[in-house]
Amino acid sequence: MAAVEIECVVDIGAQTGEGAVWDTEAQALFWVDIPAGKLYRFDPVTGENRRWEFDEPIGCLALRRAGGAIVALKSGFHSFDFDTGACVRIHDPEADKPKNRFNDGATDRQGRFWAGTMVMDQSAREGSFYRLDPDMNCKRWLGDFHVTNGLAFSPDGRTMYCSDSNKDVQTIWSMPYDVATGEPGERRVFFDAREVAGRPDGGTVDAEGCYWMAGVGGWMLVRITPTGRVDRIVELPIERPSKPMFGGADLDTLFVTSIGGGQTRGTEARQPQAGGLFAVRNLGVKGVPETRFAG
Repeated sequence: MAAVEIECVVDIGAQTGEGAVWDTEAQALFWVDIPAGKLYRFDPVTGENRRWEFDEPIGCLALRRAGGAIVALKSGFHSFDFDTGACVRIHDPEADKPKNRFNDGATDRQGRFWAGTMVMDQSAREGSFYRLDPDMNCKRWLGDFHVTNGLAFSPDGRTMYCSDSNKDVQTIWSMPYDVATGEPGERRVFFDAREVAGRPDGGTVDAEGCYWMAGVGGWMLVRITPTGRVDRIVELPIERPSKPMFGGADLDTLFVTSIGGGQTRGTEARQPQAGGLFAVRNLGVKGVPETRFAG
């Protein structure tokens, strides 16, 4: 196998790069800078990184089968038109929690959009996960999270993953998932991230069913088998990777967003491209196409 190659493809110094979603139709990667309220579309062929801006934080997005996207802004779920810039509110499930914002998200294999919230300063366990159905009905699933993160679904859609990145939790859970109803079953500990250097941030799965964790604070990506065993660690040139997502024409490039601030003092010179978007190649595995939101 060829040596793993890691390249910073967008050196932009994002405050909190996150929310990466690969568009198999346009062959482009959508991603966000959460506190800056910026949504990006990166074309790996031309190198263009197009930008849209919102006047509030954007946690994540889901591309729609009907066109455009669903964006999870601080003020709730909105439909967004890339061509016109029209942004229309659908539902704000936490209008009574002004200190909260949306964070990580993912669609299940049937096209339902899941997204989690968190207190912006991480001072309390008041984050919850929500499911937005294609009929635009919104349902709360589970609360009591510091930093909702790690949402992903197994290739067959029958296992759901989520995590809490907080330093006192550092846990990834898995749940059986009813593909017909969109209801998760009882959660169990899938991986205790205190076994590795990085805390669990965003995640994705590959075609072999393994879960890839961005090890924020640990300079690493971690591949975890479906049985919860560490299979592989890929060292990165940035301390705070935040979200992995397979993309490219053959879904064999792992794109990784990163956080531009909060580095350990004295390490800044070692990671001048912190906050950039990275491409990791020659991993020897492929990803799974992301399902568009069905609404």
